[in-house]
Amino acid sequence: MIEIDFLCSGEELLSVCGDLSTEYVILKKRGSRVEMMPGALNRMRQVARMTEAAMVYADYTEVLADGSSVLHPLIDMQLGALRDDFDFGHVLCVERRALESALGAVRRHWRYAAFYALRLAISRQGAVVHINEPLYRVERSDDAASQFDYVDPRNRDVQIEMEEACTEHLKAVDAYIDADTVTAVEFADDCAVEASVVIPVRNRAATIGDAVRSALEQKTGFSYNIIVVDNRSTDGTTEILSRLSAQEPKLIHIIPDIEGLGIGGCWNMALMSEHCGRFAVQLDSDDLYESPDTLQAVVDKFYEQRCAMVVGAYTLTDINKNVIAPGLIAHNEWTDGNGRNNALRINGFGAPRAFYTPIARELRFPDTSYGEDYAMALAVSRSYKVGRIYESLYLCRRWEGNSDASLSLEALNRNNFYKDRIRSWELSARINLNRVRDEK
Repeated sequence: MIEIDFLCSGEELLSVCGDLSTEYVILKKRGSRVEMMPGALNRMRQVARMTEAAMVYADYTEVLADGSSVLHPLIDMQLGALRDDFDFGHVLCVERRALESALGAVRRHWRYAAFYALRLAISRQGAVVHINEPLYRVERSDDAASQFDYVDPRNRDVQIEMEEACTEHLKAVDAYIDADTVTAVEFADDCAVEASVVIPVRNRAATIGDAVRSALEQKTGFSYNIIVVDNRSTDGTTEILSRLSAQEPKLIHIIPDIEGLGIGGCWNMALMSEHCGRFAVQLDSDDLYESPDTLQAVVDKFYEQRCAMVVGAYTLTDINKNVIAPGLIAHNEWTDGNGRNNALRINGFGAPRAFYTPIARELRFPDTSYGEDYAMALAVSRSYKVGRIYESLYLCRRWEGNSDASLSLEALNRNNFYKDRIRSWELSARINLNRVRDEK
């Protein structure tokens, strides 16, 4: 059993994993107080042999402060599970030859990304198998990562190394996209208005008025409207929107005929509407544009870079617009040279997101209420240029009514599994795209 940090240096990993002779190696997360269940290591070895896996990992039980325990289930690792915060638990069983071969992908100068590079390289040696059985016990710790840790400016050095490791992996599996392989965008002339602010909403009576007013306050040199797709609200949201639309000609209030649409389905309804402008610009029903110049800045960026998508930066605030940590989320991990590849590693793109409507109509959002924007952004970035604005344009307000507030482990696992599935499909699409280009 070898103890390592899962955020560790190449020097450390290469030194502790050298000179191995056993059939399998157990990697244990340093700092975890682990108690293996009877027969657990034998079970790991048994499953690894049956499946010829390069690595296996297992569910575990968390021991709480009061002595009680709860099951901590993990999720299967898919080919697209490229995010560097994938939860493998605290104990991994690795086939020695796969480990030794994968160590060749670890760079000695890395200070943080060694294990991430190692586990990506192991996945290229063979299957990574999840044993959905609790094989050990762990005392609960308070070091859980925040959903915004990956964009915290204090972690920039970590992100640079993680990007380097992920890029090498994408090249190894032939999913890497060169920066110069973008399709030029020619903007159409026949549009109802230049831009549409798109707001999907369901049961946000407390915030929808603020969001709409934020859109109405935009100062632009072009025509725009606001398309609110009211997903059959039951809390008074519909009545608020009806009153506002009667007073404001710019506000288009759409209520779907069908029940059960996700956020993606609402977006598609706005995009396909005859009222939708040349550019469709996101505004969530909880959030606000930071200034009256946001919409103008987004549209200007489309013309400046001839891109199919524009993404801004945002500031995290509470419901009263007080800034909360980590504050500005600028997504500096995006670069023109490698952002399209690094997008497969990170968990988000930024906000507000805006799309050239004809291309968004062709691609469409998946009809879900989580990851739908990420799926669209990945699909756009596969073939088209994405324009970035790194100044804050948007206030992302966190409050107890947010759909991602206080997620249960079950919900978190479900969301992570779906995003990994999106990445898996996108990874396959990029591999196929490169194959076609190579054949040509």
